[in-house]
Amino acid sequence: MKKLNLKNAVWKEDKYYVALNFNTQVSSFGETRKEALDSLEEALELYFEDEPVPEMTKVERLGIVPFTLQYA
Repeated sequence: MKKLNLKNAVWKEDKYYVALNFNTQVSSFGETRKEALDSLEEALELYFEDEPVPEMTKVERLGIVPFTLQYA
């Protein structure tokens, strides 16, 4: 069994929490942070289930950077 070190984020949108894995762009959601992360774990297990050599983006330094965009 292989061990993968993955980078994830969780945030709240309206009444749900969203969990996103930055390495694979797999995401899930739940009514609590724990539920969202548990759902993400299940989704990632399914994602890697049939992948002999998974295609992943290497995420080294993850930071939250505020950005203001003006649009018409």
